[in-house]
Amino acid sequence: MAHRHARDSFFIVGEGILGEGSTTETAAAAGSDDVAARPASAEEELRRFRFSRLGPRGKRTDEPTRAALAAAITDVSAGQPDGTIPAGFTYLGQFVDHDLTLDRTATQLGSEVTVDDLVQGRSPALDLDSVYGRGPRDRLDRRFYAEDGVRLKVGTSSATGFPDDRVRVDLEGFDLPRAGGTAGTAADRRAPLIPDLRNDENLVVAQTHLAFIRFHNRVVEHLALTGIHERRLFEAAREQVVKHYQWMLRTDFLPRIVDPAVVSDVFTNGRRFFEARGHGRRPTMPVEFAVAAYRMGHSMVRDAYEWNRVFTTGGPGPLGTLLLLFTFSGVSGNFTGGGLPELDDPDFGTVDRLPTNWIADFRRLYDFTEAGRPDLAPPAGAGNVAKRIDTVLVDPLAQLPAGTFGGRGSTFPDIHRNLAFRNLTRADMVRLASGQQMAALFGVTPLTRDQILTGNGGASLAGLSAEQRASVAANTPLWFYVLREAELNDGRLGQVGGRIVAEVFHRAIEGSRHSTVREPWWRPTLGPDASTFRMTDLLLFAFEGKADLLNPLGE
Repeated sequence: MAHRHARDSFFIVGEGILGEGSTTETAAAAGSDDVAARPASAEEELRRFRFSRLGPRGKRTDEPTRAALAAAITDVSAGQPDGTIPAGFTYLGQFVDHDLTLDRTATQLGSEVTVDDLVQGRSPALDLDSVYGRGPRDRLDRRFYAEDGVRLKVGTSSATGFPDDRVRVDLEGFDLPRAGGTAGTAADRRAPLIPDLRNDENLVVAQTHLAFIRFHNRVVEHLALTGIHERRLFEAAREQVVKHYQWMLRTDFLPRIVDPAVVSDVFTNGRRFFEARGHGRRPTMPVEFAVAAYRMGHSMVRDAYEWNRVFTTGGPGPLGTLLLLFTFSGVSGNFTGGGLPELDDPDFGTVDRLPTNWIADFRRLYDFTEAGRPDLAPPAGAGNVAKRIDTVLVDPLAQLPAGTFGGRGSTFPDIHRNLAFRNLTRADMVRLASGQQMAALFGVTPLTRDQILTGNGGASLAGLSAEQRASVAANTPLWFYVLREAELNDGRLGQVGGRIVAEVFHRAIEGSRHSTVREPWWRPTLGPDASTFRMTDLLLFAFEGKADLLNPLGE
């Protein structure tokens, strides 16, 4: 359950378990507005990931309205404008989500661990446990580490014949480490040796995870030269990596997706609504963040990317479509090709590692000119920006491969492939507060009926019935509200969505063992100066500032 893209149930502290196996399903099927939680056993209270509720419970949205709204959000005829954020941040956001929600006690189920280990391991923190797991001394997680127990393993891409001799070579360090071997299904052999399998759901997040592995290994090399004793080297490197990561999120990532005034208020004056006196206790994660506000990244996804010199406009191969980025991953794909039937088959394909021709060109995902490196600009027209954060999702997200939500090898209704429907249904399952309820909680002016129904160049609700439009306008599902709010705010999360996201990030940094919130005097040392460390700086350090490592396939 911990490594699934979408949870089937949620343990909400103080409420119990909402979702699969609880009275929620029975009540929802009967159309009841009184959805109850199943009480959690003492063991489940310790072993389940710890969610909380920030706002009040909301009213349910019936399934026909959810389906109609999902259809409007993923309408193929809806034009979605580009935003201004480099496209790599879309998948950095997904990587961060997995860091926040990794249940790192999953591998210890049935093992002897302390109560504190259990609670800490199931609490959200921005501490890169999706990269480190439980560390090199853990008997199960040591498989993620090199023989020295300090560096993390990297994988090797596989030589391929298309399109030229430059890709007919295995390249070490450009794929995630993989299980390999001959046992099990093809999917088992392709499985990545990383703590969170979700980070291999698509090729962009997989290459992002690889960049963090390389960043850690470079920090190890850097600190080793300072004379740190070998016994302290891993923890010293991890502390530096985590703190630089937190600084980058606070100063580079968050202000791109959230109104900077909201970010500044939270990180300067502290939290006002979410666990405002939480210091000293393990954090929880509000369902309003997990099920709604932070799912804003789904609207940033493009349907195709200028990927590298092979898979680009005018190149020998096609654009890197969303389906291809799923295909050339180990968890959702098969490194081979085919449509959904082939991707859903865990034994399809004979390639077990990323083909060399699919290695990322990071120059096309991030703007290195912001870091003073015009020599790392992509060819003209080859850069990618994310789609604007708004109420439209690209059509491929209406037809997800089953591997992205743990459905590979099973049977399910086709509507379950629609990401928008999945988001709306999950929110309904946990009785999420409406956008209007959250605006009232935060003391901000809610969006008007016209703003909700009309928006600003986003999803058209003309296909909904009058009754359905009235329902959406009066009790707007929080996820749709957050997206509409951003649509009306130049593509950044506003007073409701932005407040939720910024306060959860602040709390998750505070709750990390290494914390720049608890140590406000800390400053980065691996960037250009003592106040700057951006994602581009992280990549430059990880790949030694070299064009042939950031883009090994060349122009």
